[in-house]
Parts: sequence; C-alpha cells; structure tokens
Amino acid sequence: MEPSDLDDTGLRLAAAAYLGRYTGVSRTHSESDLRIFFNWCQQRELAPVAARRAQIELYVRWMQEVRRFKPSTVSRRMSVVTGFYRTCVIDTVLEHSPARYVRRPAVPNESPTLGLSHLQFEAPLTAARESINPFDFALVAMLGLLGLRVFEACATDISDIGEEHGHRVLRVIGKGSETMLVPLPPAVGRAIDRAVGDRERGPTLLNRRSGRMDRHCATRRLRRLAEASVVRLPRMHPHMLRHTFVTTMLDAGVDLRDVQIAARHADPRTTMRYDRARKNLDRHPNYTLAAYMASAT
Repeated sequence: MEPSDLDDTGLRLAAAAYLGRYTGVSRTHSESDLRIFFNWCQQRELAPVAARRAQIELYVRWMQEVRRFKPSTVSRRMSVVTGFYRTCVIDTVLEHSPARYVRRPAVPNESPTLGLSHLQFEAPLTAARESINPFDFALVAMLGLLGLRVFEACATDISDIGEEHGHRVLRVIGKGSETMLVPLPPAVGRAIDRAVGDRERGPTLLNRRSGRMDRHCATRRLRRLAEASVVRLPRMHPHMLRHTFVTTMLDAGVDLRDVQIAARHADPRTTMRYDRARKNLDRHPNYTLAAYMASAT
C-alpha cells in the first residue's frame, strides 16, 4: 500500500499507536502538538504519511518564522512529529521516516525564564497571604515552596492530603502519571488548610465559580498578586515560581542532588539549567565596570 492510499481511518490509527505510548498530561500535550502538525498539513492539502523531508523542513521554518515559536517549543513539537513517524516505521505504515534527518533549532543551555530573587519571592507570598481569596496563598505556596508544576497543583484534591511516617504529605500525580508523596512544611500546610476550609472533598484549589482551578486561572491570579505587591515584579506566570523554587534552594545551600530530587528532574543538567541564567546576570561585568567607575558616575 502506498502512503498516499492511507485514509483518515489509517491516519487516526497511526496517531493512536504513537499516542498510546503516553499517559496523562504527556499524552495531552503530545496529542496537541501532533494535531498542530496535522492541521498544517491539511491546510496545504498534504497527507501526513505522504510528506517528504523537505516539506517537514518547511514545517520547522513555519514554526520559526511565521508562528515565532521559541527554539525550545519548536524542538519539542518536532520531537513529537519525529516520534510519530518513527512509530509509523515500526508498524510498517512507512518504510522510512521523512523526519529522521530534519534539523531542529539549537536550544540554549540557559533557561529563558528567570526565577524571582529571595526578596522578590517574599512579595507575592505576602500579597497572597493578605489576599481575601483563600486560594491565592495556597497556589503560591504549592508552586513556589513545593515546586509543583501548575497542572500538578491544580489537579490535587482534598483526599490527596494525608500522613506518611509522621509527615504530613500531599499526593501528587506528575508527568507520565507518576504518583509521588510531597512533604508539607507547616507554612504550606496552613495555606492549604485555609484553602480547604470546612470542605471534605473536591479540588484543593477552586476558581471564583467554585470549579477546579486551571492553569489559565492560576496565571491570572498570580498576575493580580503581582499588581498588588509593594515590590515591582516581572510579568508573572506559574513556571516562574517553580523556577524560583529551584534557584532559592540552591541559594540556601541545598545540595544539587537534593534539589534535583525535590524538583523531580531526571537529569541534574536540567536543574543547573534553571540556575545558570540567573548567575550570569549576578556576575555580569556591567556591575564590575560601574563599581570601578563609581567615583566618576
């Protein structure tokens, strides 16, 4: 059978075979990235299984030059496309993968996100603690003091709070549906208790309509807290607090291996990638020159 003869049903089966390798949020994100590629092909009347390397190179250029995606986003979405074609080869849908030799943009070693400094982090914590919305403090504490990803924090339920070996813990479902127990420091426990109140079941974090908070709502809450803060803060988003979680622990002298475990990074280089950009700014030669020329300025 020629690739061009593969109908929509065959394409759906090929996509399902690839996505079947993932679960939870990883599957959701991979499905979204694959759908973007399929839509791009459809707009150009191109059957995905009939694509050639040159056409996939054009897809990369489109992401870079038309959509203006960051290199990390382009690389991630191309890894999904490459994985899809690899599965097609494994399942004998295609003889060769057209994405095998497609070049991806280089991803910088430094994370483009800068975490907050210790003093900056105190500002949203204070604003959240003083907020009349009881979920603000719990949100900031779960992201910045536990290092949870925003989807992990929003997915927690009251039933996930418990005890283990004398520690109060929160059961969290992370990437790949991995379940872990995260210990709750007293301050975080109090923040969560304030959010839960008298409720016995349901989501830990709620939106204004008493539904489960999602990442969009969380982002809006963080930006409102930044506006209410007495300290000028950069444009806030949830990942910035996870980034702050890593850099603040390193500043506090926590061993890199322990930080890696707390952040649940598979590779210690990922942990250091969070920290490198901040250190580059701290050591920037502009400060040295300004101090040297202080008498003249």
